Amino acid sequence: MSKQETMTTAENVEPLVYDPQYILMVRNLKKYFPIKGGFFNREIGAVKAVDGVTFNLKRGTTMGLVGESGCGKTTTGRTILRLSSDKTAGDVLFNGQEVYDLSHEELRHLRTKMQIIFQDPFSSLSPRLPIAEIIGEAVREHNLVPKSELDDYVDEIMDQCGLQPFQKERYPHEFSGGQRQRICIARALALNPEFVVCDEPVSALDVSIQAQIINLLRELQEQRKLTYLFISHDLSVVEHISDTVGVMYLGNLVEYGEKKDIFANPLHPYTQALFSAIPIPDPDAKMNRIVLEGSIPSPADPPAGCKFHTRCSRCMECCKHVAPKQKEIEPGHFVVCHLYDDENEQA
Repeated sequence: MSKQETMTTAENVEPLVYDPQYILMVRNLKKYFPIKGGFFNREIGAVKAVDGVTFNLKRGTTMGLVGESGCGKTTTGRTILRLSSDKTAGDVLFNGQEVYDLSHEELRHLRTKMQIIFQDPFSSLSPRLPIAEIIGEAVREHNLVPKSELDDYVDEIMDQCGLQPFQKERYPHEFSGGQRQRICIARALALNPEFVVCDEPVSALDVSIQAQIINLLRELQEQRKLTYLFISHDLSVVEHISDTVGVMYLGNLVEYGEKKDIFANPLHPYTQALFSAIPIPDPDAKMNRIVLEGSIPSPADPPAGCKFHTRCSRCMECCKHVAPKQKEIEPGHFVVCHLYDDENEQA
């Protein structure tokens, strides 16, 4: 991997150079939410939900983003899509364009190219609209097809997502959880996007339905050359669908690389602990479970140095005071940990 592709957690004032092989380039992305208090309701602190995330996502591939609840996965996806008010710092380049520099009209056009599938299909669908209107509303608003062809277009999208045309006039409450998630997928794909953020799209579904939705997403990716950012806490699902994997902890990307490298050789102690919890379908197999002590620190008051040092069994003195930098241990495999500093390379 070239130096241009190398990621860093340090502040970098040089402009981010666009590389056409990447549909999305994110560098040092930060999103803080203010904490207000006192008599005058002034800002007294900030929740550092995303605190310096950097990665590049190749066209037509899937990046899995994993980590414990509250680590900032969903906020990362929403900030990339500019669904939040504004980023705190960093760069988000989509097809070479800085998403946060776009005008209202430019952003409106970009909305058709970037879509999201939400975690809870029921709460993300309007209970007052039939699914034909839910799927076709944005298509009509953006004038993607002539008005006379809208009906047939909605039928085609529904068919691709495993829904039947006779269901068009039904409302969301008349469908099962798996069918509602198919409606959400159809709504996102109706705009013919290039990039889709899948925010835990199968976590609320039964295992058998999860497999159907995952297979559907893969089929649609092949047909439409889609690029996914797949947010999940289920490592078995991530292993099945992803090409690259990023591991988040308390707002930071602690490890990033190709799926085969991450699963075969997890480097960061947090990644190792996560992977040790994956169930093995063999009653005779022995699991070397790594149990993390304590709980995740508050993102409003993260610990100094390495944020993971309060729970790490391999913590060194430097971990408590100095934030580690990202290192490329093998081609395309990055880790943020003092264990891999030059002087501790054999640790």
